[in-house]
Amino acid sequence: MENFGRMLKEWRQVRRRSQLDLALDAEISARHLSFIETGRARPSREMVLRLAEQLDMPLRERNLLLLAAGFAPVFPERGYEDPALGPVRAMVERVLAGHAPFPAVAIDRHWTLLAANAAVGPLLAGCDAVLLKPPVNVLRLSLHERGLAPRIANLPEWRAHLLLRLRRQVAETADPVLSALLEELISYPSPSSDRRAGEEAGIAVPFQLATEAGVLSFLSTTMVFGTPRDILLSELAVEAFLPADDFTLVALGGR
Repeated sequence: MENFGRMLKEWRQVRRRSQLDLALDAEISARHLSFIETGRARPSREMVLRLAEQLDMPLRERNLLLLAAGFAPVFPERGYEDPALGPVRAMVERVLAGHAPFPAVAIDRHWTLLAANAAVGPLLAGCDAVLLKPPVNVLRLSLHERGLAPRIANLPEWRAHLLLRLRRQVAETADPVLSALLEELISYPSPSSDRRAGEEAGIAVPFQLATEAGVLSFLSTTMVFGTPRDILLSELAVEAFLPADDFTLVALGGR
């Protein structure tokens, strides 16, 4: 129970919640919550899940919290190709296809490419075959000197934007795979005019890619599934790129 109390306290701090705040939301007394955190009281399985829900913990972390409290995990973790996720894959494919003629990809929590629509392939022309060999990491592909980096017209801003997103993930999850990926990406040669994300005058950081047709400019959006009950589904995201200017809209055959 010591590990459980420590994990619960750490997540309260991550969410910036006091014992009193969490106790009120979980409909228990602050005294009882204090006893749970210090190991003087043993929570039920239902109480563990209630506290985890109030802290908005990722499903992966909720399973770990259950284990720390002496209970079996309740949220399954399946691979993307698992037959049970057939309806999910079909839905993802429909979303990706529906976004055409603009590029869109589906990624997991480690930024591994799970699926992409037909608009993505032509944009990867010239990338090293090694970087395109599965499993493909989209951040590595974007920032590697043998990937898209040489053709990203605003590489300093886009690089800073991606690294900021990854740093936030590492800070929240302490995932060793993401930590290693961050260290790898930071080691790549930095553009001489590198700036921090947020210094741009525009409303968002565009992704500007030089192609034979000219420089295409996109704004990225992220879609996640609501109320997931499977760990992979809770961590799956669809990154869709929308034209940021009329030139890109016309070049890709949009209306």
